[in-house]
Amino acid sequence: MSKNLTWLEKVRHCPSPNFDARPPDTEIELLVIHSISLPPNQFGGPFIEQLFTNSLDKNAHPSFVDIVDLRVSAHLLIRRDGEIIQYVSLDKRAWHAGISNFKGRNKCNDFSIGIELEGCDNIPYTDIQYLKLTYITKILQQNWPSLTQIVGHCDIAPERKTDPGPLFDWERFKNPLR
Repeated sequence: MSKNLTWLEKVRHCPSPNFDARPPDTEIELLVIHSISLPPNQFGGPFIEQLFTNSLDKNAHPSFVDIVDLRVSAHLLIRRDGEIIQYVSLDKRAWHAGISNFKGRNKCNDFSIGIELEGCDNIPYTDIQYLKLTYITKILQQNWPSLTQIVGHCDIAPERKTDPGPLFDWERFKNPLR
């Protein structure tokens, strides 16, 4: 695979306006795993896509009033059924990590790729999500040998975030066929 991989093949593309350029000569070194459910603890529906494309209707659910003006994105989302959606080109900086720090380096968006799993802290992820996450991680690491560190959002923003949550099985992610 080419190091110029920017948009994955055989996934749905839904471009988000919430990205910008990475700082010049920045290596992609970090994969950040997130979780998201909109409304909270509910799956399916158009709301994640609407959030990432700035088209969320604040009247669709009471919890949306607080997030409707957020400008956020991730490079990829893996839904509960295994569908993969790409929102931001892999060579661009998605707005997924927020205020963050990894091993003394601030602004993790600069040097990371963010993958959202449709999920929450109190419901286990699906078998197909682990398989797809492993598959995507291998593709990313083939294209960016510098991408050697994999963390949860909770690891780079522990005061603010808990995702991918206590039910994310790191061992299963590393060995998805067990």
